[in-house]
Amino acid sequence: MKKKHFVLGHLIKAISAFLIRVPIGLGGCTLILLLIHLPAWAIEPIKDSNNLDALIDMSLEELVEVEISLATGSPKDIRSAPAVATVITAKDIERIGATTLDEALETVAGLHVGVSTLSRTDSVYSIRGIQTGFNPQTLMLIDGIPLSILFTGGRPSTFRLPVESISRIEVIRGPGSAIYGADAFSGVINIITKNGREINGFTTGGRYGSFNSYDAWLQHGENYMGWDVALSLEYQQSDGDRGRIVDADLQTMLDGKLGTASLAPGPLERDYKILNTNLKATKGNWVIGFWSWLQNDAGEGAGIGQALDPVGTENVDLYLADVSYRNDELVRDWDLGLRLYYLYNKNDSKFMLFPPGATLPIGSNGNFDFFTPNVPVVTFTDGAFGAPIIIDKQSSIDFTAFYSGFNKHYLRIGAGYKLLKEDTEERKNYGPGVLDGTEGAVDGTLTDVTDTKYVFMGNQSRKLWFISLQDEWSLARRWELTAGVRYDAYSDFGHSINPRAALVWETRNDLNTKLLYGRAFRPPSFSELYLQNNPTAVGNENLDPETIETLELVFDYKPTSHLRTILSLFYYDVEGLIDFVEDPGGTKTAQNYKNQKGHGLEVELDWDITNKLSLRSNFAYQRSKDKDSGEITPDAPEMQFYINPYWTFLPDWSVDSQFYWIAGRHRAAADTRPDIKDYSLVNLTLRRKNIDKHWDMAFAIRNLFDENIREPSDGKIPNDYPMKGRNLWAEVRYKF
Repeated sequence: MKKKHFVLGHLIKAISAFLIRVPIGLGGCTLILLLIHLPAWAIEPIKDSNNLDALIDMSLEELVEVEISLATGSPKDIRSAPAVATVITAKDIERIGATTLDEALETVAGLHVGVSTLSRTDSVYSIRGIQTGFNPQTLMLIDGIPLSILFTGGRPSTFRLPVESISRIEVIRGPGSAIYGADAFSGVINIITKNGREINGFTTGGRYGSFNSYDAWLQHGENYMGWDVALSLEYQQSDGDRGRIVDADLQTMLDGKLGTASLAPGPLERDYKILNTNLKATKGNWVIGFWSWLQNDAGEGAGIGQALDPVGTENVDLYLADVSYRNDELVRDWDLGLRLYYLYNKNDSKFMLFPPGATLPIGSNGNFDFFTPNVPVVTFTDGAFGAPIIIDKQSSIDFTAFYSGFNKHYLRIGAGYKLLKEDTEERKNYGPGVLDGTEGAVDGTLTDVTDTKYVFMGNQSRKLWFISLQDEWSLARRWELTAGVRYDAYSDFGHSINPRAALVWETRNDLNTKLLYGRAFRPPSFSELYLQNNPTAVGNENLDPETIETLELVFDYKPTSHLRTILSLFYYDVEGLIDFVEDPGGTKTAQNYKNQKGHGLEVELDWDITNKLSLRSNFAYQRSKDKDSGEITPDAPEMQFYINPYWTFLPDWSVDSQFYWIAGRHRAAADTRPDIKDYSLVNLTLRRKNIDKHWDMAFAIRNLFDENIREPSDGKIPNDYPMKGRNLWAEVRYKF
């Protein structure tokens, strides 16, 4: 692929494009938008329990000096970290009333949480306009371990994560492959879980709200025989908002030609039951962890084929076990670390692709064929059903070494090996190996096609080894250069080399300036390569990896101890973005379908106005397009605005308010529907703490004005996906 060259002019272009495109009516807000920032700052794991306890009540001045490790793999205070970094602490999560990871991430500048157009109700983390259906371009880590499922390359299916066990969330916008390898493409999200000292005793609580939603949790943190032990159990359940109705679906479009069967109008199926368990034990140089995320009977959203499915279920069993060892005294000037982990993920689903009574054209290969004339039709008396099972088994060993023996240099060396396997099973009443178009009618009996050529994907495996090198060089007073490169070698498609460089200048005591460059890649997922015998999408073994190069210029200005502002300018160039693209015959095939470029800016503000009133806010603008056709990137918002006042109006009483504005979401060029409607959202959280020294209570209203929020579909759900309407919850906590 051609090497792209980056120049400072692209950053100037980003500012110019923004000033030209912002409506005149917003002119009076321009000064405010140049002062905007978002929740929170981050920390590297803190060994000193006194420091950890003090973190809870840190001021803004103290928080900006704590450390983040996501940017380099080594501790670095966030203002001088060679990255555009945001951290959301447990305190931030509590004060805004976030109950899931997605609600916390929506507060990050330039990150919008949307809905996949390909799968169930999976979340899409659109960062700076980079997104595809399965959203594998954003790497998610839990305690530094990737949560990339091999089939999609992204997060586990229908992944919803409770937040009570989270100590902090570190977010980097921009590429991170030089440290983290594959999938650290548009950004990296690292979820750090609480240790025993942070929990410090027993904490329990419950929450009940609209849509028959309730949460419950129990946490315990204690020292046993020198081991710092943390145990967290969380349960969440909801029926979803059944009042937001889908007017029509894919089956509605087929009804006029093939007979009425659609279940629309009807609600999206967003019900779920989740058990999240985390166990962490720390002693000296050792950390042992076990995490499980179990989901039962989750709804299939708009349906796997974009036809409403009230009976389908999604069950996920996810287990992660890891052991790590780190020693900075074994060898002089060396800090050595070793980590082993094993991840097991089983996705067991049963979905209704089309509803009972659907009469559908079936080709001689057994697949649905809506484009060939005079194809025989088959009536599915009970509906068209599939029941695939996907099992991931991932084993990894990673080695890191930090060397501090050189003057003004701090070296990081990393190496590792991964063995990745994915097994599949499938039962269905349609498709190759089951039908040939002569049946006339079929019932709901499923045929097992596991271990045959008719399965949706055969068993697959992939081996990976990597080596990385990074140097943090204090090249002059107030100047630091971080340069690194990582080499990844894959058994199935080749190798990738990804460099990075970051120059950080402490321009003044109150101003840090950063110039950042990074390259990242994403290998094709197993579904993109090997999916077959599927009525909606098929793979392509001739795919190339996606690549991106990004240039960023950052000004981090802290004029007083109570005010911090950040301006981030960016330009990126993507080659070979992969997505499932519709063929003339109606099937979607994985293709390197687009080369994309984009530019924009993010402005952030964090202001402690008084000791009782604080304000956090951010504004993000991005303009991205297809480099060949000039088409504006569809679905991703061009502008986002967030403002979050927090007021402690009486001792132990507080109110937190959030305002979101999402705007500028365009349709694809071939989509004749009007552009997606802009929306605003208001949330309120009232909290009372330290009731009789042990109790906390809270009450929240979400979507206060009952805004009709829609996330874009691909057109098979014509009026897009309706999001939650106004909803309430009440919460009680007890600590002892």
